[in-house]
Amino acid sequence: MPLTLERTWIEGTGRHLPGPAIDNAAMDAYIAPLNRLSGRIKRRILAENGIQQRHYAIDPDGGTRISCAGMAAAAIRACLEDAGAQLDEIGLLACGTAGGDALMPGFASMVQGELAAPPMQTLSAHGICASGVGAWEAAAASVELGAHAHALVAAAEMPSRLFKRSRYAAQGYDADFDAHFLRWMLSDGAGALRLTSAPRRDRPVRLRLRGIHQRSFSGDYPVCMQLGLTADRRRSHLDYAAWAEAEADGALLLRQDIRLLPHLFDVGVHEYARLCHAGWLDPARIDHFLCHYSSEKFAPVVDALMHKAGLAIPRERWYSNLVERGNTGAASIFVMLDEFLRTRAPAPGERILCFVPESGRFTVAFALIEVEAGDAPVDARRRGPAATPPAAPPDKDAVPPPHDPAQAADAALRRLLGELATLWHDYRSRAWRTPIVRALREGRFTLAHYRQWMHHWIPQVREGSRWMREGAASVTAPYEALAALIETHAGDEQDDYGILFDDYRRAGGAVADIDLLRRNPGGQALDSYLHALAALPNPVGLLGAIYVIEGTGQRIIPALLPLMKAQLDLPPDAYRFLEYHGENDEHHLLRWLRGVEIVLAHDDPDGRGARAIVQTARRTAELYLMQFEHVLAEGAEPEPNP
Repeated sequence: MPLTLERTWIEGTGRHLPGPAIDNAAMDAYIAPLNRLSGRIKRRILAENGIQQRHYAIDPDGGTRISCAGMAAAAIRACLEDAGAQLDEIGLLACGTAGGDALMPGFASMVQGELAAPPMQTLSAHGICASGVGAWEAAAASVELGAHAHALVAAAEMPSRLFKRSRYAAQGYDADFDAHFLRWMLSDGAGALRLTSAPRRDRPVRLRLRGIHQRSFSGDYPVCMQLGLTADRRRSHLDYAAWAEAEADGALLLRQDIRLLPHLFDVGVHEYARLCHAGWLDPARIDHFLCHYSSEKFAPVVDALMHKAGLAIPRERWYSNLVERGNTGAASIFVMLDEFLRTRAPAPGERILCFVPESGRFTVAFALIEVEAGDAPVDARRRGPAATPPAAPPDKDAVPPPHDPAQAADAALRRLLGELATLWHDYRSRAWRTPIVRALREGRFTLAHYRQWMHHWIPQVREGSRWMREGAASVTAPYEALAALIETHAGDEQDDYGILFDDYRRAGGAVADIDLLRRNPGGQALDSYLHALAALPNPVGLLGAIYVIEGTGQRIIPALLPLMKAQLDLPPDAYRFLEYHGENDEHHLLRWLRGVEIVLAHDDPDGRGARAIVQTARRTAELYLMQFEHVLAEGAEPEPNP
């Protein structure tokens, strides 16, 4: 669970953006085109990310005007000035960055040296965008526990030095798209804030830090953004005889696998849903949402995912300065918070939620801030970060508000979607760690693996329309409309197994008769469970099974397909089933949502229908995972060689 805070305040923020603002036309003077394709790539990326200007700490000749540590020090000075505080009061300096000026020592030590600061505790957090929040959390915990009365947090990034045209000379000024991409995405800057356990009382408002939460999913996904590895992520720059050889082999180019990026926001929003379901966050009580995203095109993606989870924050409450300030990585959330506080006037009682997704190997971070009146008592009464102040005793003579069925239905739907999102979050993470998916992630996936997977999967897909039709036949009043929806969905699913079997044969599958294919133990258990459930009266819980199965097709399969194509030498028509599901399961899930609304409209006061959907989803997820596990399990029936 998140770090919950009661005795820590933010008092002072600052930022440093080096040099003049650079618009898109002036970028070429700093980040020169590499080849004839550079202009086209630049136009495409800038059109998507929406950034209009940014700042660079290098000059047009590539010379460094201010170091990364120097930017952090400048942001700290601005922060101390804002707080009316002195450097010698600070007990802890915590700094985050993706890469400072030196490989050693730690970045915080270099910043302390730049400031000529007195002796103090330091902490360096290394990572990418979430490293700044890592430093923030460490400093907040130290203040909360009383180890230090005041702490400074700073984050700085200076990627421009990596993007100079001269860096690409060893590759003949050529680079793959993944290495091109970030040249037009990232820029330089620094931000800082001061934490204290003893806030001043002479200001209109103050900011109490209510909690910080970080969670890494590095065990689930491949590397997405990296510096120091080859393009295939298999060799470190330190494995070469000399750095010149590593540079010539492209191991010192900053790369991002953009095919994985959409899944970062899926992970982030599901973690957000988990925190809401646990009661740590309440979307209705978030007045300002500071969302760090690398591209304007991802804002509607985050918004849509929040709506699907029934936990949306209205867009008018969002704040971002990406367009004017650019993407400064770990510094972005601090630069954003500083500018927000200087240009907006948050009122006492309002709450600010900061959200930072990191694409390195997928980490998500949240910080929750509560605005208080500047002269409010400085107390440390324990109440949860998302909780409301104690309510006044009820008036016995008051007339109760009228019951609104539509509002009650909306609340039930939000609650159900939140529970399912939390369940999905765990299922997706475990699915990415199963042996078959790990083989894909690690580049060990073979044609035999693909055929083995389909050998087990085809008969399970074949049974899908059958248990759906059995379930539709078991539906009676008042759910007649649900029966029609399930029957329609079963019709869509009926011939899917034939497409998958054709793909299997095109991939060299040896079994010519589809009736000879056998489910593995996990698939057999899943089919037995769903057929038994479908035979019960009004098996509305089947919607939970459909949620997991269709969600796998929409959210997991599209991420696996590019990895398969990269590792297998197969014609495009050997992946028709996987491509179809990645493109069409979105429509299936919209139909599923209508089915859920039908169930909730007729649910009893105890919510038995909603509980059945969640319970079935949970059991289906466990059995689906069992099916994944058994594809490469020891003793699994191997397919004969063709």
